[in-house]
Amino acid sequence: MDLKSIKNLINLFESSALGELEVESNENGESLRVTLKRNAAPVVTTQVALPVAAPAAAAPAPQPQLQAETGPSEGVLDYNLVQDIKSPMVGVFYAAPSPESEPFVTRGSKVKKGDTLCIIEAMKLMNEVVAERDGEIVEILPKSGELVEFGQVLFKIF
Repeated sequence: MDLKSIKNLINLFESSALGELEVESNENGESLRVTLKRNAAPVVTTQVALPVAAPAAAAPAPQPQLQAETGPSEGVLDYNLVQDIKSPMVGVFYAAPSPESEPFVTRGSKVKKGDTLCIIEAMKLMNEVVAERDGEIVEILPKSGELVEFGQVLFKIF
């Protein structure tokens, strides 16, 4: 399996609703082990011992910026503290548990870690998206009933 095949495998996994995929191979003395797991954020583990060029080093993660000592003015959001909540899969976004129900959250809602924010329907399965931390919903990007992509920003939480 070459690097191009591995990239195609990763792309297929990202666009699917699979939670985990593991591939092992041992062909002519070459070994390959690819493990893909999807949690709140996708985790990709790749061990390759093939005669291919080494992949470029990943860019270092950006360091969080600190506020000035005086802090932001009252009523002004520090956008360095706003976190995006992204879709863990491709599916249909639902803001409420049923069409006649109130939405799980609205702009300005205070949420706690683990609170349900929305439902994404994928392959007739309803998957809850939960808050990863305490905060306040600043923005809800998709409308109920819209198709969302994997990694698409659904909410902004402060």
